[in-house]
Amino acid sequence: MRDPATLAAEAGAPAKAGAGLGLLRFLTCGSVDDGKSTLIGRLLYDLDLVPTDQYASLEKEARGRGAEVDLAFLLDGLEAEQEQGITIDVAYRYFRTPNRSFIVADAPGHEQYTRNMATGASVSDLAVLLVDARKGLLTQTLRHSLIVSQFGIRHVVLAVNKLDLVGYSEETFLTIERAYKDFARELGFRSIVTIPVSAKAGDNIVHRSKAMTWYSGPTLIERLETVSLQEDRASSPFRLPVQWVCRPNLDFRGFAGTIRGGGVKLGDAVTVAGAAVEMRVTRIIGGGSDRESAEAGEAVMLSFDREVDASRGNVICHPDTAPAVADQFAANILWFGNSPMIAGRSYLLKTGTQKLPAEITSLRYRIDIQTGAQIAAKSLKTNEIGFCNLALTTPVAVDAFADNRDTGSFILIDRSTNETIGAGMVNFALRRASNIHPQKLEVNRAARMSIKNHKPAVLWLTGLSGSGKSTIASMLEHRLNLLGCHTYLIDGDNIRGGLNRDLGFTETDRVENVRRVQEVARLFADAGMIVLVSLISPYRADRTNLREKMAPGEFVEIFVDAPIEICRERDPKGLYAKADRGELRNFTGVDSPYEPPEDPEIHLETHREKVEVLVDRAIGYLKKSAIIRP
Repeated sequence: MRDPATLAAEAGAPAKAGAGLGLLRFLTCGSVDDGKSTLIGRLLYDLDLVPTDQYASLEKEARGRGAEVDLAFLLDGLEAEQEQGITIDVAYRYFRTPNRSFIVADAPGHEQYTRNMATGASVSDLAVLLVDARKGLLTQTLRHSLIVSQFGIRHVVLAVNKLDLVGYSEETFLTIERAYKDFARELGFRSIVTIPVSAKAGDNIVHRSKAMTWYSGPTLIERLETVSLQEDRASSPFRLPVQWVCRPNLDFRGFAGTIRGGGVKLGDAVTVAGAAVEMRVTRIIGGGSDRESAEAGEAVMLSFDREVDASRGNVICHPDTAPAVADQFAANILWFGNSPMIAGRSYLLKTGTQKLPAEITSLRYRIDIQTGAQIAAKSLKTNEIGFCNLALTTPVAVDAFADNRDTGSFILIDRSTNETIGAGMVNFALRRASNIHPQKLEVNRAARMSIKNHKPAVLWLTGLSGSGKSTIASMLEHRLNLLGCHTYLIDGDNIRGGLNRDLGFTETDRVENVRRVQEVARLFADAGMIVLVSLISPYRADRTNLREKMAPGEFVEIFVDAPIEICRERDPKGLYAKADRGELRNFTGVDSPYEPPEDPEIHLETHREKVEVLVDRAIGYLKKSAIIRP
């Protein structure tokens, strides 16, 4: 049996940061063609950190083009990047000087690659923001500044590049410096150092410029080597998200993970966030040996003086600085998705070692990237930032992002495509859930079920307009009524005449329409009834959201299927004709999409069989699944 120290070593521990002030992770960002890759290439070249064979290869390639060596190619690793002359993906490089170790992330400048830039920002301590001296501050410059601020970077170097192309003008430099500091005043940066540079010529990158004697501040490398992060990390409370519970034998139980804030020592009192039990740290194992203490960034395993009920995803902390444990919180969200972010839709939220369903309950406002103004909005488009409320299915331990970038951040994942579609930064936990105490009822769900001839269920009929949903739903309810079942039918048109009369047919309104119907359907099911819902409900994610909120087996998705050509021929309400004439906007199947179920419980093709046969099939399923008695 291997000992705990060996197991902890296999879990991995980060290397020591290096000399001087330790490791600095920094990001280069800004608008396209501002010279980010060239600047980093020049930095590496002037520090004599470019391998001879790599530079020789660049010289050979440049001679073939009849041009000068392009130092940007030291960073542009993808063939597509070199062909287009742009950065597409984030390029990471490690290098070291006598004073410090560095990891630089060269981020793309194009708007469509903003998500790549945000990825680099999420792991950086400092941002080098480039501005073309000829163009000044551009929209993407401001967007990147806002993202840098939202992702918790507190130190910025504003590198005003291409000064050689404006005659090394001090006035141009000072004008840009003043404009940027005015813009960034409310972004919460601890330091903004502005440096006039020419990445191509090497001015003020490593060597001080002879052409800009009017500038007396630090060169770029001097600023990178001397910026201190100690203040940023000193106030962070202890956080250890549990990644792995180690139980090699009956005598030992260890909780392994990477410390994401503060530090811990032997004998410290700790607790599991959200629990009322305290324990003492009896052992700290890291790097294959026992330790007296450990700090942020180190992978360790802890054991305690008493049994602990903790598992993957729980957060170990000091009792007096525990994070909030909540199932609702407010956060800023940077939206990456090609489809808009809509309140009421369900996504997957990943934070730390946990992944769980989450719903954006409200979009409180969108943030204008140029002014920082708060603008009323119903949705977020690609690369927009909004302030939102979220609700989770399970409480999690969260910090404000300003206090801890690891336990205060998350990503949102599309449930259908598994793509990352948003990045979020927690502002604060919402306490509303802790102030709500459900009333204990004398007659509960089980009691309501016991006097009925069936189990509660939501029969959700989805399909295009004209597919036959209402016809099947009406006949199916009639059959269930004859069998002694207590039912209620919610029809899409009927609900829009009352509860949802304030909603239109935009994607945002459609999502809200489905959300309200879902809540009503759940109440009917809680009353012990079989509720039938006849609703186009075009989006798969919205139907999945209800399925997850229901008890297993209580949600029955019925796909009422007919080709759109058949639906057009039927067109019982004349809606397709209106949509074709442009009189009806956002009509499903014409100018708004429909996402058919991937694995419905019941699939009814109304163009192939009679309605009576299809209803018989649905009744057969309900009997087989014991929702109604055979």
